[in-house]
Amino acid sequence: MSFQGYLKTIRAKTDKGPADFRAMAEEKGFTKGGELTAKAGDIVKWLKDDFDLGHGHAMAIYALLKGVKNEYSE
Repeated sequence: MSFQGYLKTIRAKTDKGPADFRAMAEEKGFTKGGELTAKAGDIVKWLKDDFDLGHGHAMAIYALLKGVKNEYSE
């Protein structure tokens, strides 16, 4: 699945997009000033617990928060 495919599925399941997840991560203290301060396991647990995302989809959001990928990545 492409990164865009992950984001599309995540939006369909949660009604949230990249900007929403960035804002929520900041509110939860996982990022500070847009810089990731949390470990992957913490992010994955949050997304699985709060949004019922699978591991791969949660890791896609982690990559987004870390800056490895963005909403335009393929």
